[in-house]
Amino acid sequence: MASQRFISLMWHGSCCGFAAALVASLACAQSTVSHGDSSLPGISFTEPTSHQPVSAAGANRTGALPAAPLAGGSDGGQNGGEHQHFYSLSHLAIEGGAGFNAPIGNDTPYITWGGNFTGGVGLHFSQRFTLLGEFQFTDNKLPGAFVTAGGGQGGNAHIFSMTADPVLDLFPKWTNSVYVTGGGGYYHKSTNFTVQECCDFEGYPVNVTTNGFSSNQVGLNFGLGFTHRLGGVNGDGQMKLFGEARYVYIRTPPITETNGLGRTELIPVTFGVRW
Repeated sequence: MASQRFISLMWHGSCCGFAAALVASLACAQSTVSHGDSSLPGISFTEPTSHQPVSAAGANRTGALPAAPLAGGSDGGQNGGEHQHFYSLSHLAIEGGAGFNAPIGNDTPYITWGGNFTGGVGLHFSQRFTLLGEFQFTDNKLPGAFVTAGGGQGGNAHIFSMTADPVLDLFPKWTNSVYVTGGGGYYHKSTNFTVQECCDFEGYPVNVTTNGFSSNQVGLNFGLGFTHRLGGVNGDGQMKLFGEARYVYIRTPPITETNGLGRTELIPVTFGVRW
């Protein structure tokens, strides 16, 4: 065992010595020095015919290479930190958009067309898959017959939602792509009847809520969207324009209950930008 260990140590030592000699000889060959500066026997150097400025490499008379920066040094740490910071930002997903809503199914007698605002933040797990936490606000007007039955002159139906929605990009490398999305979460719906009263501090009539009801429940959504990538090559651009349509289902209380008009169904159509 002792002889095998000794042979192994001799082998590794020989390899290290050979590598060190090779590096030193390459460094000396690239520098311009006088005969007296040569530390290797049997190697002659030609004296320069004219005075030339000595390079930084030639100033090191030993021919040794400059020490490599430490892996944990200030420069390496700074560059590594910047790379890690950029890497984390590249995985952050942000979106914002607005559009319109169309009532369908059971909702038709109780709300009309309206508008929506959508915002979201999440993570890109890959170029194909993103998970978003989305906030959406929809504002729909009430039909005239329903307003009259409620004893108002006008009215609105507001829906606030906070949902978790995966997004699956079907063609992530393409400039123009299609994606599918869907999810669910918390929905708050309020129905309000208003009348005009006089007046605000500038003398204009104001809408005052005279009657209303609301409810909190779980809802679902799913839809299809289109994206157009802005900038970047080979599918590496981060900013995209998007347009999408979703089906939203909210299990609001039935009309037989005080705060319900039956299930809520909407088609929000949204246009915006996404990173």
